[in-house]
Parts: sequence; C-alpha cells; structure tokens
Amino acid sequence: MLSRQIAPRLREFETPFYLYDIALLRQTLESVVSESKKYDYKVHYAIKANYDDHLLAVIREYGLGIDCASGNELRKAVEAGFDPRGIVYAGVGKRDKELRYAIEQGIMAINCESIEELELVDLLAAEAGRVTDVALRINPDIDPKTNHCIDTGQADSKFGISYEEVLAHAEWIKSLSHISIVGIHLHIGSQIRELHVFENMCHKVNAIVANLEALGFSFRFVDVGGGLGINYDVPENEPIPNFASLFSIVHTHLQVGGREVHFEFGRSIVGECGELITSVLFNKTTATGRKLVIVDASMTELIRPALYGSYHNIENVTSEAETREKYTVVGTACESTDVFDENVTLRTTRRGDLLSIKSAGAYGMSMASRYNLHDLPGALGPEAVCAAAPRADRVQHIVAMLRCAVDIARVGRVKDVALDAVPRVIAEKSDAFMQRVESAFVGGACAAFKVRAAAHPGLAVQ
Repeated sequence: MLSRQIAPRLREFETPFYLYDIALLRQTLESVVSESKKYDYKVHYAIKANYDDHLLAVIREYGLGIDCASGNELRKAVEAGFDPRGIVYAGVGKRDKELRYAIEQGIMAINCESIEELELVDLLAAEAGRVTDVALRINPDIDPKTNHCIDTGQADSKFGISYEEVLAHAEWIKSLSHISIVGIHLHIGSQIRELHVFENMCHKVNAIVANLEALGFSFRFVDVGGGLGINYDVPENEPIPNFASLFSIVHTHLQVGGREVHFEFGRSIVGECGELITSVLFNKTTATGRKLVIVDASMTELIRPALYGSYHNIENVTSEAETREKYTVVGTACESTDVFDENVTLRTTRRGDLLSIKSAGAYGMSMASRYNLHDLPGALGPEAVCAAAPRADRVQHIVAMLRCAVDIARVGRVKDVALDAVPRVIAEKSDAFMQRVESAFVGGACAAFKVRAAAHPGLAVQ
C-alpha cells in the first residue's frame, strides 16, 4: 500500500486528501485492455466513479471510451480529449440543453430510458437537422445480489424502459425518423461479486435481442453495463479485479452474433488505486465505554459508509505501536451517521496519527460535498508523493513506475528496455531529472517515455 510506504512524508500535506497510486491504475488498465481484446470487447470508463484530471489522462492513453450519466460528465469527457464517437450518455433525467449538446457532439449513442425521452431526442435531432444514434436502455428485471441502494436492473427501478413497454411501442419507435436505434443497453447494478448473476443477464439479453430483431429492429452493439465489484474487505488480496472471469462468462453465455459487445467499468478500474488519508484530531471514550477516534475527514469526503452502510478497510499508517485496540472511527460532520467504521482494530492510535481509508478511488472525491461548509479534499498523485519522499524511496518509486511501463511495452509504449541498469542510473541523476520523469508519468506522457540501454546506460525523457 502506497501510504504505508511513504507514511512519514505524508505529514507534509494538509489532510484530508486522496492519494492515488498511478502505477496500480496502469496495471488495472493493462489487465482490462488485454483481457477484453481476447474477445474483441469494447470497454468504456464510467466517469462518475472519478473524474480527476490525472486519472483521466492515464485512462485516455489506453483507448477506453467513456460512459456518462450527466451533461457535465459528457462535457468533461469531451474537454479531457476523449473521442466523442466512443462516448455513451445514459441517465434517467437528461435536460434538453444536455441532449442538444450530445447531439451536437455526435457521440456514439444516447441511451434512452423512457418512451418520452425517445420522443424528445427525435424532436431535438430534427431541430438540429440530424439523425442521432440511440440505444434502448432496457430494464432486465434481474436481482444483482448487491446492496439494494446500488441495484439498477429490477422491475421497479427508475432505470431503463421496461421490456414490455418497448414491445408495446415497437412500431412507433421504428417510425421515428431522426433517431437510429443502433444498440441495446442494460445495467443491473454495482459492486457485484457473485459473477453467476452475469450469466442470468446474458440469457435475458439473448432473448431480448432475438425478439426485438424479429420485430424489425437492427442493432450494431449490445452494451451489458458494468458492475464488477472490488474487494473492500481485504484489498491487498485482490488489487486488480477479476476481469478475465467476467469476460469468460459473457463470452460463454452471450449469443448476439457478430454484434459489438460493450462494457462500462468505473469502480473496478479506479476503486483500488485511491486511499483517503485523514488525521486523528481527538480520542475520547463514551459513557458506555466505546472508544472513539475523531478524524478530520467526514461523510463530506467519503459518503459511502453513511449513505450505503458500506465498508472500507482502515489502517493507522503512522503508528508504530505493538498494541492494538478496537475503535469507532468517526468524522467531523454534524450527523450521527458520520461513521467510517465501528469496532475496527487499529494500532494504538493517538492525536496526529494518519489513517488510510482504503479502496476509496471510486465514488469518493466524485461524491464529495461541502456540507457544514467543509473544504473539498485535495488529491495527490505520484509526482507530489515522490517529491516528498526521501531520495532513496523516491528512486525506488520511479523504478516501480518504470517496471509498470515495461509491463505495457507490448503495446508500444516502452522500447529497448534494460531494467537491471535502471536503479543505478536513476540514483545518479539529479532531483530535477527525477521530477521530469515523475511529471511524465503523472501527465499521461508515458507514450513519450523511453528507456535506453547502451554501453553506458542512461535515461532520456522526451
């Protein structure tokens, strides 16, 4: 875990803040890209999970599309340099101005979630003098076996059009002259760990596609959503989600001919690469004997525990105490539900210690608020982290980033690599040089980064 490795230097930064492990993000992206290519699947990143500019720059390098759920998310994706032709726009309540912008940008598809929305998109496209590509988001009525707050595919959900309603309006939908129905979109929920649920989804999709095509529809792609969960309980045991198993299940059970198959991943791409670092303000004991640790983060920085009852592993990353005690970790917001965890075992914890709330890369910063007029949290990537670290640790971190780059050499980002010489060469370089290397990685410039080995090995940043 990155925070434990550099814990003493983290005191130089004002808490709370998010700490992102860009090397782990790259490893995760390499996994999802390499596994999806086995079946020629298309992957979109669900930008609602985290829209940090540094993270988006790295994600863009790997050729992912974007899944948006609001007009501002759509605009963010476009301004971040993602190709509009790889952007899909979902969401149950799109505003007229947001739909006009989507039509103007010529995105891959607007995922329509009601009959009235189909009618409106057809009208707005006519006003623009265009024919707009649309996907039908159909509610498949599947129990995803996840937290009820984040299931999206059961019959009474607000998401999607019921299959029965699509059948009832099939002829009318086909008559709309300024939209082209190019795809089917389904999404059954988030943080799904029971992968057999996806088998049920595939069988539903097979039936829906076959029946609608019998009615005269023709689909270019099928978007089966995302929802793959991460290991919040013991993140160290599974830092990269099991994309291979999910893709294998879909490949085995989905039967949609030669149509493109698309996925939307958010949490599974960025969830494990982020930690929320927070300082202990006070310790106190209640009248019932409960030991409280009060930290300077709260539900305003990470709302998931208060909103969903979600669990995040917590560690005291600065305490060297051998003793451990049970604590309830609470935040500063004026809400009784502002509790990160109860009866968590930590090294003996004192005022000024730093705690890491793990697996916070998804739906942390993107859901932050200014309730109680709290400041929004900052964010640190490897550039700032390395700059704060002792030189020896800094060298090793750069080496780790380079090793990650070597892992992706087969897609052409790194050439002529001789890693055995790298640690010594880096150690001989100036701090200014190391800063340039770190900036290259953070800024998404890995494609321009080359490691060369010759008679006298050296490094060059272009």
